[in-house]
Amino acid sequence: MEERGRRPKALVLLSGGLDSLLATKIILDQGVDVEAVHFTTPFYKCGYDAVNKVSRDFGIKLRVIFLGQEFLDVVVNPRYGYGSQMNPCIDCRILMFRKAGEIAESIGADFLVTGEVLDERPFSQRLRAMQLIEREAGLEGKILRPLSAKLLPPTEAERRGLIDRRKLLAIRGRRRVQQIRLAAEYGIENCPTPSGGCLLTDPMFAKRVKDHLKHEGKLTVKDAILLTLGRHFRINNVKIIVGRNREENDKLTAISKQYGIPRLMVKDYKGPVTLITGEYYPSIIEKAAAITVRYSDAPKSTPISVICRHGEKEDEIIVMAANEKEVEQLRI
Repeated sequence: MEERGRRPKALVLLSGGLDSLLATKIILDQGVDVEAVHFTTPFYKCGYDAVNKVSRDFGIKLRVIFLGQEFLDVVVNPRYGYGSQMNPCIDCRILMFRKAGEIAESIGADFLVTGEVLDERPFSQRLRAMQLIEREAGLEGKILRPLSAKLLPPTEAERRGLIDRRKLLAIRGRRRVQQIRLAAEYGIENCPTPSGGCLLTDPMFAKRVKDHLKHEGKLTVKDAILLTLGRHFRINNVKIIVGRNREENDKLTAISKQYGIPRLMVKDYKGPVTLITGEYYPSIIEKAAAITVRYSDAPKSTPISVICRHGEKEDEIIVMAANEKEVEQLRI
């Protein structure tokens, strides 16, 4: 297994799901030195607990890399299109593999490892898609997929004798029966759930993204954060974001202060923080205030005071709560 008097080294792309955990274990059992990288985006957060646990349990170094504007530019204009919703899976994988390739080179890793399973995901884990991703990332033959390796052409690591192909697997498809059985053999309890936590695959969230791109044509990190918060409404060309709980209210307040975005709050009653993004005028403020009252504890059948803060300026307006029909007509 050794080449040139040293142990081979691999960089594992660790998602936090069971497949990448098993792939890591399989490679460690072949006597390979392993380090790991976990990628996050504004729309994907698998939870650090899962990847950190793997890092601790297996004693491997972990890097957590945030893909920000580069990833968002891919979402806006993916060369290879979208999956079922607004998920640019192939372009996203190309970006991640390029970054992983750079890290692998910097740490002297001989090859990369992923928990990908052939045909598990119809858009990005078909054979042709995998080969396309490798080619575009400049990593042809350098990505080992231990769970499906026997169904795939031998990689460079196998050809060089760094990995024993006989000890790799031939799992295919979306069922996880073999992975769960393998986890039991390894003594892995509380199997991690599949790591498909990208919001861009959710139809309702994808609708928000489409609406945003239709009106704005671009996507910044601030935009991405706002897309993940609150209830969204559009009044003419202006978007209204209404917090759903205290945590979201706190985040919306912080964003309002940081970026100088006007925010609304019901006076004297518990309720949401509402942000008004884009250019607005008095009638927009009134409608946004009415929606704010609708989601507050204030009475719905009497005029209510709403505070509008924009920087150091503060105004007070009195409105009635919006009715359900109005709210639904404006909802994104």
